[in-house]
Amino acid sequence: MKLRTKLKIAFFIMAALPVLLGALAVTFIVRSEVGRLRSAYGEDFRLSDMYSSGAVLGKITDSTFEEVKAQADTAPDVFYDKAYIEGLNKKVRDKLSYLVVIQNGVISYNSSPYSESQLEQQLPDGSAGESSGRMYNGGGYQTIVKYTIFGQDLSKGGIYLITPLKQTLPEFKHLVIQVVLIIIMIIAFTSFMLYLWLNRSIIRPIDRLRLGTQNIRDGNLDFEIRPKSRDELGDLCKDFEEMRYRLNKSEEDKKKSDAEEKELIRNISHDLKTPLTAIKGYVEGLRDGIADTPEKQQKYILTIANKVEDMDRLIDELTLFSRLDTNRIPYEFVKINVKDYFDDCVDEIELDLEAMDIVLKYRFHGGDDMYTMADPNQLKRVINNIVSNSVKYRRPNVTCNIGIEVFDEGDYIHVVMSDNGKGIKMKDLPRIFDRFYRTDESRTSPQTGSGIGLAIVKKIIDDHKGRIWVDSTEGEGTTFHINLLRYKEGMQLTLPDNQVKSRGRKKKQG
Repeated sequence: MKLRTKLKIAFFIMAALPVLLGALAVTFIVRSEVGRLRSAYGEDFRLSDMYSSGAVLGKITDSTFEEVKAQADTAPDVFYDKAYIEGLNKKVRDKLSYLVVIQNGVISYNSSPYSESQLEQQLPDGSAGESSGRMYNGGGYQTIVKYTIFGQDLSKGGIYLITPLKQTLPEFKHLVIQVVLIIIMIIAFTSFMLYLWLNRSIIRPIDRLRLGTQNIRDGNLDFEIRPKSRDELGDLCKDFEEMRYRLNKSEEDKKKSDAEEKELIRNISHDLKTPLTAIKGYVEGLRDGIADTPEKQQKYILTIANKVEDMDRLIDELTLFSRLDTNRIPYEFVKINVKDYFDDCVDEIELDLEAMDIVLKYRFHGGDDMYTMADPNQLKRVINNIVSNSVKYRRPNVTCNIGIEVFDEGDYIHVVMSDNGKGIKMKDLPRIFDRFYRTDESRTSPQTGSGIGLAIVKKIIDDHKGRIWVDSTEGEGTTFHINLLRYKEGMQLTLPDNQVKSRGRKKKQG
């Protein structure tokens, strides 16, 4: 539920729920008070009477007045009995009213606080000829008067029940107190329930976010914020968790990158120290005259040149690695004829391999119309790195054989490069494309590498939207498999702009 909807519901609950609960509670209390009134005063009160205190006060003496009327009609002599009048007055007083008796035009009994002159203004004139009735006095008195005449002569006397309206029934006071208390309780209950709901829906997620920001501020990224709702705060928690995850991953990547850079520096330092030591030794030999013949001098100079070439290769790999790490390898994708391209590559490689007594077997299983979209220079780097790896890890005292085969597989061009070298241990196979990873043999071999050659190979193939994998048997040899996309009309390889030098140029290779 959206936060906006929750706030609307909260507003509706705060506005409507107290009214609804209050109405139900007041109805229940009023019904209860009607029962109390019936029990206390012995009258047939109804729920509608509770809407007006005047209605209740007007009805409070009905039964007593009916009793008086009956006595006036059947036995009027009782009104001359003082004991009866005192008993009647007690009943009237219990019903919050006063009793006034007039005999022969004179007030013989008065329990009210009113004087004779005031009673003359309130009591009806017996000469009206009515034997009984009810009237309301307004003005300053605000009373209800019920009266009946007794005796044969209308002037003989009358019984009057006076009920002041300027008073509050105890039951009404009790009712008001109950209503006020129940409204307070309803408002408190509603507010508390809303607080619990909003606290769970809003405050707690905010507290979790605040705790998360404090952890990030303190550099702790090893925590998790799980969204527990599907509202805006839940979305915010998801975004925050995604940010935390990326920050944590970035921090881990940075630590890994720092460790890899340190490893690279150690590798490069070690790998540069070996040729530098050799160069230093041969230079000292030339300077000290140890190479005292033209043949020795030529040999020393050739060795120095080879060591310098090794150093240059290491530095070149380091430069390429820095571009690899920042995704800034320059590419120039063009449409190339696969057969012509590999024929040229093999011709170039074969001359160097023959000088090292290495046998290169090349076969092309396809037609002359096979094309792919690739960067010729970077693809050649892939081929050279794999061949260089095969040369580096050849088995001693065994003629090194390297094979290159190209197959047409429909949508793909499958390149297979194999050798009969030392092979790769099963435990090392999953990691050979990791940067700076070198097998045990590579660490002890005199021809060590920087550990990023195959990582560069995989990066280049990935950027060509291709795939590379390896099979190897320790002691028998290694086979690299490369799949390249076959060219289709209008085909382009999309890379970030900072990695592409130019697009759309087409030139035939070979």
